[in-house]
Amino acid sequence: MASAPASVSHAPAAPVPPIGLREKHKRRTRAAIRAAAMELFDANGYAQTTVAQIAEAADVSHTTFFRYFQSKEQVVISDDLDDEWQAVLEAIPPGLGRFDLLRAMVRGLVELVLADDWASDPASMKLIQSEPALLLVNQIESDRAISEAADFIADYLGVERDNPRLRVFIAAVGGMMFHIANGTEDVRDGRFLETLLEAIDLLEQGLPL
Repeated sequence: MASAPASVSHAPAAPVPPIGLREKHKRRTRAAIRAAAMELFDANGYAQTTVAQIAEAADVSHTTFFRYFQSKEQVVISDDLDDEWQAVLEAIPPGLGRFDLLRAMVRGLVELVLADDWASDPASMKLIQSEPALLLVNQIESDRAISEAADFIADYLGVERDNPRLRVFIAAVGGMMFHIANGTEDVRDGRFLETLLEAIDLLEQGLPL
């Protein structure tokens, strides 16, 4: 996720307000830019496609493109789930142990991804895996998301962020999730969440063979 989790709140999440006209317009514009970009990437190749070409195909100005995306890489890497992810974190009940907390976070995240056409689009992951520049940005974004999740977990569990045991726990969990996500061609195949939860069970059991 792109935004850092807020401090832990164990109160029930407030209802999400209806999407206003301005937000609907923003989402339509972002979707149009993404659709135009993916068509150009498919036709001409990722490296050969320019921001100017994407903007023209999406019928927006060069300036408008950069209001919605910081770079060509972010067209592919970013999603629009920050607010929904924040609501998932805020709705997690208090008192869970670290593995049940992790399960709640993973279930919530996967549900968000599966409900979003762009976030669950296998074409974007296939493109990321085939382009070194996108792989690099995806790794950076993944590292940042793991760090933000670690902040939330530390806050929730009431432990110091630099606790060595927490750091090992986060490293193991983050590496596992990154490996499974990168090895999944289509998260909509029905096995993605099950595979993640099975891996969490193995971690909790001490990695039995």
